[in-house]
Amino acid sequence: MKILKINIMRGPNYWSVTRHKLIVMILDLGEMEESSSVELLGFNDRLDALLPNLKNYPGSKDKKGNFLSKVEKGLSMGKIIEHMALEIQTQAGMDVSFGRVESYGEEGVYNLVFAYMEEAVGKYAARAAVRICHSLIVGESYDLAKDIREMRELRQEVRLGPSTSSIIEEAVSRGIPWIRLNKYSLCQLGYGENQKRIQATITSETSNLAVEIACNKEDTKNLLERAEMPVPKGEILSKKSNLREIVEYLGFPLVTKPLDGNHGKGITINITNWEQALKGFKAAKEFSRLVIVEKQITGEDYRLLVINNKLVAAAKRTPAHVIGDGKQSIRDLIEEVNKDPGRGYGHEKNLTQITVNDLTKSIILAEGYTLDSVLKENEKLVLKDTANLSTGGTSEDVTDIVHPSNKFMAERISRIIGLDICGIDVMTADISNSLSETGGAVIEVNAGPGFRMHLSPTAGLPRNVAAHVIDKLFPSGSNGSIPIVAVTGTNGKTTTTRLIAHIAKQQGYKVGYTTSDGVYIQNRLLMEGDCTGPVSTAFVLKDPTVNFAVLECARGGLLRSGLGFGQCDTGIVTNVSEDHLGLKGIHTLEQLAKVKGIIPESVKQDGFAILNADDDLVYEMRKNVVSKVALFSMDENNPRIKEMQEEGGLTAVYENGYITICKGAWKLRVVKAVKVPLTFGGKAGFMIQNILPAVLTAYIHHMDLEDIKAALETFTPSPGQTPGRMNLFQFKDFQLLMDYAHNPSGMKALKAFTDKVDASVKVGIITGVGDRKKEDTVEIGRISAEMFDEIIIRQDEHLRGRTVEEIIGFLEEGIYSHDPQKKVTIIKDEKEAVTYAVQNAERGALIVICTEMIIVVTELIQELQVDGSDKQWDVEGKGISEASVNE
Repeated sequence: MKILKINIMRGPNYWSVTRHKLIVMILDLGEMEESSSVELLGFNDRLDALLPNLKNYPGSKDKKGNFLSKVEKGLSMGKIIEHMALEIQTQAGMDVSFGRVESYGEEGVYNLVFAYMEEAVGKYAARAAVRICHSLIVGESYDLAKDIREMRELRQEVRLGPSTSSIIEEAVSRGIPWIRLNKYSLCQLGYGENQKRIQATITSETSNLAVEIACNKEDTKNLLERAEMPVPKGEILSKKSNLREIVEYLGFPLVTKPLDGNHGKGITINITNWEQALKGFKAAKEFSRLVIVEKQITGEDYRLLVINNKLVAAAKRTPAHVIGDGKQSIRDLIEEVNKDPGRGYGHEKNLTQITVNDLTKSIILAEGYTLDSVLKENEKLVLKDTANLSTGGTSEDVTDIVHPSNKFMAERISRIIGLDICGIDVMTADISNSLSETGGAVIEVNAGPGFRMHLSPTAGLPRNVAAHVIDKLFPSGSNGSIPIVAVTGTNGKTTTTRLIAHIAKQQGYKVGYTTSDGVYIQNRLLMEGDCTGPVSTAFVLKDPTVNFAVLECARGGLLRSGLGFGQCDTGIVTNVSEDHLGLKGIHTLEQLAKVKGIIPESVKQDGFAILNADDDLVYEMRKNVVSKVALFSMDENNPRIKEMQEEGGLTAVYENGYITICKGAWKLRVVKAVKVPLTFGGKAGFMIQNILPAVLTAYIHHMDLEDIKAALETFTPSPGQTPGRMNLFQFKDFQLLMDYAHNPSGMKALKAFTDKVDASVKVGIITGVGDRKKEDTVEIGRISAEMFDEIIIRQDEHLRGRTVEEIIGFLEEGIYSHDPQKKVTIIKDEKEAVTYAVQNAERGALIVICTEMIIVVTELIQELQVDGSDKQWDVEGKGISEASVNE
């Protein structure tokens, strides 16, 4: 068995629009293709012994039986491995259950699809499941515990902490999108200019100065003291030589802590003698140059949480401890506490397991015990010097009993320090009484306080404190999003994307858009190359200057990672035709349509899926959407359009020479096609087809018809606005047309246009691509033979799996099947082919080059214009005169 590829889905995808977190492992079963579990001697027994919990898995979609019963009857290795990947993740603390296995379309090769919680762990599980299966097949022992341990550690390393997770979960529940910005806890909520950021419980609205104050305990204490807040008596020192004098002045018991410390690091409490004071000083010095020595306030440890200057939760914290029974050793008591199912590794559960480290041992020793000592019955032994949950502590919610004066104090402190999210540590005998009565004090003020003690207290009511954070960041129910338009299809998606972006820009929007040429932010090219995947999408959605996104979404990114967003406002499918079939497990038009269908299926319920009514596969997509549907057609009498109009729906059609929007049966004529430069006088039908969904999108987003018309009339087919899409260059005696047509359907659309152009001779510069089916390349050759009087065959720099000879042979096969006498010249280098065609052009000729190297070829053509013509590029896109087009 061999893993060919592991893809990680991070959004709506081919396998599930609603399950965004999926691993897709492409596995070649090799010789195991012919073997089932029942045919391998001893396999089932070894599987049951290693993974007995598989008994609990359903054996089929109807939930009848169990998985191991299916194995006993004989099951494929692919299905077994998929279930193994789910089970070992579950054992590592990540409860996942969705999975499926489907043929990749090649003999013995399968897509194994299963859910994950953390992608690094999911990827590990994929590889581990294959290793486990191999060991069971050959009868070797396997250390499953090692895998589980490594997966738990990996999860702890990469997962968001409980505080961050709670904020993200609350945001998601309100429809607020989010993006993780680094491998730690920096996250973005919302998109574009409406975004907010969080890092743990620090927000983009948290004052940097307030954080600095809170992190400096001296400044904090001074501010609070001057504001008549109860704070412990203490001093700050840097040298050990001053310690004894301060200790004698304050008197025992004492607390030492680093001035710049956090999370309880370097703190020593309950200091009752000089030796302990000295050790506490040294411990604090490891974390800060300056050390605070304070009078210890006796009582209980409380955390008051203030968000947006309002007290939202309070918890009593108890350090990790054990209680003796007169029988068991301290070591055994710790092990007993850790058996609590509510305790886990790191932050994986509500409570953290108690670890025995050097600090724990020193605390035990200070009390006159060792780990082997037996405590008296009901004797309590504290094992840590702080009450943090991360060190095994517990918490009890006391929000409802906080005395009003203590609440007022906490809310006032948040304003004094200036923190929007503020954790205040208080020591007092009873939080239900005023600190002035109990003699309690404010011990510390924390920026970025942890939420876990409030979200999942050991006792008392859980508090959804994350909701208060979201209320502050997104008041009045805002979801932080921006309008998102997603465009897909086999042909025309780039032009449609650019046209929508142009219309939106004319309306005053700050537009970010992705295309197969690059990523543009407010018409500035910031990333070059094919940028139609989720990485480019995220680039736009993360940009804080963007308030309108138009995203071209191609099949490659959809299959590799899924969509780069959860939902869009408008989803467009231009068409579906044969292109790149046979790649990445997509072998049929129906499968390709399913890939493209991810876009309309991801449209919000109140949004619009805009579908091509002239394309059967695209029209069928309407059955799977949850949104509203709008249709477009080049034929106003299309029965599908008529039916939609009778139902009062929204459509766009090409009728009587007009680009028209229809609300029900009412026509709203936008503009005559001949007045739109993109249509080349109304003769480029495929361009009109691109315009229809664009004007529908603009109308849906409440743009005025006159403004849409003005935008259409100023959008020209030029290297500046539509690079590589019907770019016409005018030379002195001939014309050159550059287009991106790269598949049979694109070539047919181009032919429909060039057939209407009068020229003394039509010369085509074409190529084939190695990662397409032979039939597609042959068809490109055949269509080219119909289009052109002469053909120049060039080659792309990257052959993508085929030899030059194979590609040329396929093209020639198609060309000569139509015309055995067709003039064909082979010039492999693209720049040489273009130069040759220009230098040998006849008067009145039309040269057509189909290319993906848009920028390179454009620059070459413009150089050739300068060298050989006294007429430069016609910026109005009107190089083809009315006389040169056949009516």
